[in-house]
Amino acid sequence: MLFTGTHIHKLDRKGRVSVPKRFRAALEADGFAGIYVYESPKEPTIEGCSESHMERIAASLDDMELFSDEAEDLADTILGASHALPFDGEGRIILPPELIEYAGITDQVAFVGRGRTFRIWNPDAFADRKTASRTRLVNRGSTLKLKPALSMPARAASVAASSDDDLPEDDA
Repeated sequence: MLFTGTHIHKLDRKGRVSVPKRFRAALEADGFAGIYVYESPKEPTIEGCSESHMERIAASLDDMELFSDEAEDLADTILGASHALPFDGEGRIILPPELIEYAGITDQVAFVGRGRTFRIWNPDAFADRKTASRTRLVNRGSTLKLKPALSMPARAASVAASSDDDLPEDDA
């Protein structure tokens, strides 16, 4: 499951918004036809993820010291304030009013992929964030060291296999 790109969608007056088709397909393949959302603890945005990612968050909290202040704060902020939002028949969710207010969303939302998770932003706020992020990257001279490929992903393997079948045979 990989969430990428920035997708701007209209928010109606009932708080309904269509989730990008590629995001929906990945989320539905994960087993829950919907998304999990909660307030970002660091930005005025909504964090979004799959059910399996929420399970990873819960398991990570279980590894923390029981009843520690940090574990309690993280559990309250993420698990205690999360919402499971099912898709309707048209692939929309209803964003809770408190999350709309928290993220400063008005009539449009930006779904922004972050790999295994995504964020839901006010598009203008995300534009500012994107510019600031790019400036920091350039000023730091940031680079990314890619992890080695362990194996070819299943989709790429099937494409490679079908491509080999389409090649003409050697006439040697």
